[in-house]
Amino acid sequence: MGYFHDIKHRFRFLKNKYILTSILFIIWLLFFDQNNLLDRRKYVREYKQLIIDKEYYLKKIEEDSKRLEELQTSDENLEKFAREQYLMKKDDEVLYIIKEDK
Repeated sequence: MGYFHDIKHRFRFLKNKYILTSILFIIWLLFFDQNNLLDRRKYVREYKQLIIDKEYYLKKIEEDSKRLEELQTSDENLEKFAREQYLMKKDDEVLYIIKEDK
């Protein structure tokens, strides 16, 4: 009898309809609403990942822009790029390709 009386005493505030309604409203907002807590956490993680991706791509754009400028301004750099990336060679050259094991 003491145990049930203690439980009734602890949860007597639930008899108040305003408190009960407020608790149900908060539970609804946290789990069932369109902008619930679980979705918000997912969106925050996606947002942080998008920021990281944005920084990566901006850095990559900057590097590629510098490389493009180098290729457009110097024939030596253009020739070096063509040899390295597209394995181009002069007519009187022999090309050896060495692949590194990773």
